[in-house]
Amino acid sequence: MSLWLVRGDKGGLLNDQALEDGFCYVGFQAVPDLSGAKTKKAVMDLVRKGYPDDNRYKITNYAAQLFAFAHRIETNDIVAMPLRKRSQIALGRAKGPYQYRSDLGDHHHTRPVEWVRPDVPRMEFDQDLLHSLGAFMTVCQIKRNNAEKRVEAMLKGGKDGPTPPPPPPPVTDIEQAAKDQILEFIKRNFKGHDLARLVDCVLQADGYETHLSPPGPDGGVDILAGRGSLGLDGPKLCVQVKSSQSPADVNVFRGLQGTMSTFKADQGLLVSWGGFTQAVEREARLSFFSVRLWNSESLVDAVFRNYDRLPEEQQSELPLKRIWALVLEE
Repeated sequence: MSLWLVRGDKGGLLNDQALEDGFCYVGFQAVPDLSGAKTKKAVMDLVRKGYPDDNRYKITNYAAQLFAFAHRIETNDIVAMPLRKRSQIALGRAKGPYQYRSDLGDHHHTRPVEWVRPDVPRMEFDQDLLHSLGAFMTVCQIKRNNAEKRVEAMLKGGKDGPTPPPPPPPVTDIEQAAKDQILEFIKRNFKGHDLARLVDCVLQADGYETHLSPPGPDGGVDILAGRGSLGLDGPKLCVQVKSSQSPADVNVFRGLQGTMSTFKADQGLLVSWGGFTQAVEREARLSFFSVRLWNSESLVDAVFRNYDRLPEEQQSELPLKRIWALVLEE
């Protein structure tokens, strides 16, 4: 048994009808019938046709949610639907397979549900469950904090038992948790040439004119960069980007130095997602005034410094938001 959050549509236009007729639903009106799309790739192809102007990140996100809605929710799984403009959450059980309907106006994607408790007040949920049920996604599985068993008990008429709130973590822990999440996202979504493309955007945002090598063999340099309107002013920069999870060794470092000599570059930047061996760190100290090393955290720090100046397309692929956090004295 799994617990699924299904949000319906942004305005909650069909909430009442869904509760009365026994179904849950999602929007994504431009996507056709998913009944025959049995794989994630097949669903993604339909989403891409429905939203041809959206970027890769949005297409992947939409497809994952629709695949879960159509094929991962199983009979007797619990469905939670927050009710718009009310302070309630409807709880029920999935009672059949995905259905594509044409009798609900602009909404077509549905699953039959038996709404066991259609009007549970939000105050009956403890704060940690409310936080999970407030997820930004339209469709997602809720697993944390024993959520399935707790909501199962609520289906039977009980209330969510109070759980003592954990002590607030230090702000440094919050920062690290956020950075770890961003690092994991970049690792999954910016592999190979895409990581070089991200570095190229960061350098442009920092005021460089750049030339990014196309995918494939790069001749020892991924990016050439310089200052000035044409990129002809110094410092002239050679950049090598390695997306491997393994640390870059001295051969990679020395290869960059050779490329710098070939291109008569003033400085070099070696970006290695997997970090560097101790031998590279030692040699880099001897080249302090000509070469810099960026590991994964260095790159993320550079993204943070320049994020507001990144192109809109790049921000869509790597969606970040600044937040304020209270600094609590220990």
